[in-house]
Amino acid sequence: MSPVDTLCDKPTTVEIGVSHARGEEEAVREATAGFKPGGTCFVLFFMPDHLDPEKVAAQLSGRMPSAAVFGCSTAGQITSVGYENDALLVIAFPRRHFRCSSTLIKPLKPGSIERTANQAQVLAERFSRTGNWKTVAFVIADGMSKQEDLLVAALNAGLRDIPVFGGSAGNGLAFNETYVLHGGVAHQNAALLLLIETDLSFGGVGFDHFRPTDRQMVVTGAVPEERLVMEINGVPAAREYARYVNCAVEDLSPRVFAENPVLVRSGKSWHVRAIQQVADNDGLWFLSAIDDGLVLTLGQGTEILNTLEQGLEQCRGEHGDPDFIIGFDCYLRRLEIEQNELVEDASRVLTRNRVFGFNTYGEQHLGVHVNQTFVGVAFYPPEDGVLY
Repeated sequence: MSPVDTLCDKPTTVEIGVSHARGEEEAVREATAGFKPGGTCFVLFFMPDHLDPEKVAAQLSGRMPSAAVFGCSTAGQITSVGYENDALLVIAFPRRHFRCSSTLIKPLKPGSIERTANQAQVLAERFSRTGNWKTVAFVIADGMSKQEDLLVAALNAGLRDIPVFGGSAGNGLAFNETYVLHGGVAHQNAALLLLIETDLSFGGVGFDHFRPTDRQMVVTGAVPEERLVMEINGVPAAREYARYVNCAVEDLSPRVFAENPVLVRSGKSWHVRAIQQVADNDGLWFLSAIDDGLVLTLGQGTEILNTLEQGLEQCRGEHGDPDFIIGFDCYLRRLEIEQNELVEDASRVLTRNRVFGFNTYGEQHLGVHVNQTFVGVAFYPPEDGVLY
């Protein structure tokens, strides 16, 4: 019996497959073993770093020749049992409820807002509408491109009224090479834009678990195109940040960054500007846009498990309980959950809410690139009761 059978009810409108096999052929065979033959519009796969994305795609295309195949490398997977690190997750979307159109945006760097917006607009205009079906956009970007802020702003302009959600591909905590899969090829310095049309009702969700404190600092030396901060308050950035969080520079780590994020204010909202790692000469690499003069506010965490439960509870509403949720969950959230020994509890929450997805190097939420955030799209059962 599969984990889906034992730990949660299966979604009724998509097929979910998981494998922990070390080889691509065996992993795809196991993950798709229970899938119905034919009828699949497209497949999304999220993979661990021990598998080759192009070999996985080739195997999926061989077993499901009529389906388009898309995917990415990850910093962890969210499967039928919750958080995992070594699982191939495959999600098959049937033609009964889904249509799709895709494009590859490449290169991201050097990028052009105008070019990207035009490319997205052309894709949307050529994607004919079906009756009362609705459209949502998924974007998965190379997580090492450092271009997601411009990318998402351009997509938001080009797609206009189509909501955009997504995540940045990862590679564990290695921070070296990340991939998006399109057309059977694993691409770097690129982003996959996927327009999904569906007769299912859907709704977006996005939340984090931080609130601002009264401790502020100012970026006084930055290399914006590299997301690199050299100075804060006129002092080497890592040294000044370490002083704020009462930590030695040599003890700065992903755990410290996860528990002590810096926030920026946009209107009435606060967004995390996550720190990736310490750079040479006591600089700091960030995972989102950064610039000289930017005011950073030290954040204070609230209880992460409660915010996960409450955030997903938002998905229960006029359409009832979601049939499934595609989740883009920051790897820094996952790291904090692991460090506080909450993996089993958090996994139960994810499983109970039928969340499937991956851990990201950044999240895309309604036109904004964010960090340390859970972003998702909840899809609801068909109102006519017809499943496939």
